[in-house]
Amino acid sequence: MHNQNMSDIIEAYLKKVLGQDEQVEIRRSEMADRFNCVPSQINYVINTRFTVQQGYLVESKRGGGGYIRIIKVKLLDEAEMLDMMIDIIGKKISQKNAYSIIERLFESEMLTKREANIMLAVMEKSLLNSSGADENELRAKLLVAFLNNLKYE
Repeated sequence: MHNQNMSDIIEAYLKKVLGQDEQVEIRRSEMADRFNCVPSQINYVINTRFTVQQGYLVESKRGGGGYIRIIKVKLLDEAEMLDMMIDIIGKKISQKNAYSIIERLFESEMLTKREANIMLAVMEKSLLNSSGADENELRAKLLVAFLNNLKYE
């Protein structure tokens, strides 16, 4: 029960700090000292209560100057549409189908003309074919990464 209670306290503290800013940068050891707990307790709270599904992105850097950065993101209304597109893409997508998806995003005003043109340029057969990897797989990975990024403001 003590661990659960401590997790609630740590979560509340981090959310209070996040309420003031869009992001917070912490050091695991400093947080553990502050709350008189082990660093793994901090990891547990961050891994279970600050997930993408809950509207947070977490970045970490290990080592002496290491940190954990928690960023609060705003889910867009179009997230469901983007998820459907990601499902449609699957593991591979042709250049023609990738272009169709990007065109659809532009038409629905989810992309600016400039963003659409950048995405189209990255989907080029000549560019992806030169990498030695399966171009349709690589294209799918890039497009999914773009779409996941669009879900957040």
